[in-house]
Amino acid sequence: MPGTLTGKVALVTGGASGIGRATALTFAREGAKLVIADMNEEGGQQTVHMITENGDEVKFVRVDVSNATEVEAMISKAVETYGRLDCAHNNAGVTQRAYPPTGEFSEDDWHRVLAINLTGVWLCMKYEIPQMLKQGGGAIVNTASVAGLVGLAGRSAGDTRRDCRNSRLALLGCYFLCHRTHNDGGWRVCGTIDTINPSPPESPVGDLHGSKGKSCGR
Repeated sequence: MPGTLTGKVALVTGGASGIGRATALTFAREGAKLVIADMNEEGGQQTVHMITENGDEVKFVRVDVSNATEVEAMISKAVETYGRLDCAHNNAGVTQRAYPPTGEFSEDDWHRVLAINLTGVWLCMKYEIPQMLKQGGGAIVNTASVAGLVGLAGRSAGDTRRDCRNSRLALLGCYFLCHRTHNDGGWRVCGTIDTINPSPPESPVGDLHGSKGKSCGR
């Protein structure tokens, strides 16, 4: 029996593990052809193996989502491989291992988190949207965080774990702008450009927030 995504092409960033891997496996189970993107090539290939062993189609692309050239090439590779792009889950993200007071927090770390968690998602949408509009529409989901909506228990006001919260809060603002801009023309907004706000997953990123999971990635 055909799945709900049979004949569709889906892209998942941060697909080497965690939420991204779970999304990729679900897409594959529902019949989609997949492009998995991540900086973690080993984890990405593990996800690929999990999908291909069931006979489904998937391609891995190593990409740094904060690099516009690499993001554009990722979208081009998806279209070159499968001829279109119907669904995208922009899930790649990072957090910090150490959280000194704001006055001691490094600017490099601040910029790194924003470059991946915020700019990276924006770049993905920047190149996904034109391709989908050519096809008459598509579906985009961005992973933000519950941290973008509420404070986390046990965190002081000066705790720079809020660099992640700020990036996620800014991402929600980016989503609302895109939501209003593309609320027609084949877009199922709140289904086509949407943002989910999960609590810390069982993954390396989740582990840094106190999750006890042992899987890789976010």
